[in-house]
Amino acid sequence: MLLAVVAFDILPEIITLTYELNIPPVDPMIALVTGFLLFHIFEKLLLIHHSQEEFYPEHKHPSVGVASSLALSAHSFLDGVGIGIGFQVSSTIGVLVAIAVIAHDFSDGLNTVSLALVHKNTSKKAFVLLLVDSLAPVLGAISTLFFTVPEKVLVLYLGFFAGFLLYIGASDILPEAHSKHSSAKTILMTIVGTVFIFIVTRLT
Repeated sequence: MLLAVVAFDILPEIITLTYELNIPPVDPMIALVTGFLLFHIFEKLLLIHHSQEEFYPEHKHPSVGVASSLALSAHSFLDGVGIGIGFQVSSTIGVLVAIAVIAHDFSDGLNTVSLALVHKNTSKKAFVLLLVDSLAPVLGAISTLFFTVPEKVLVLYLGFFAGFLLYIGASDILPEAHSKHSSAKTILMTIVGTVFIFIVTRLT
């Protein structure tokens, strides 16, 4: 489904805008690769720190859990900004980006609670951090009501966010599809999702 969003909606929009604005096509592709790598590095750094804390429990501090959870909230805020900017491009891209981000933010919410609790924070504090993470994308989307991104920057944003969506697909969805409990139902739902996105993008 995420691949379909990128292939059927975001990339065609990038191609159209680069032609209309006379922008070198390689520029949004650089942004795409940058987006993919930045989110990969961000998640890897969190996972490495998290795994090290499991081996050295005496180094667990509540403040570390709070800082890590707030980093995820900052990530969610930027996701919300991405949704808002997506609507500045077109309503279709905005909706599709929102669906992708909301699906991904469920895992961010779980990670927020996990990081808070493993570093010996109270359940109450973990709930507060989860609430912050839940509100972050909403606030990020609202913030875009107060500024308009120039069209040339929008092209780079589309490339960057395409990289983000491809990373989610590569890191979260493909491993799940290749897992032992994956079934024909998983494959069928993937095909249905792809066809659905194709139809939506053709009708708008």
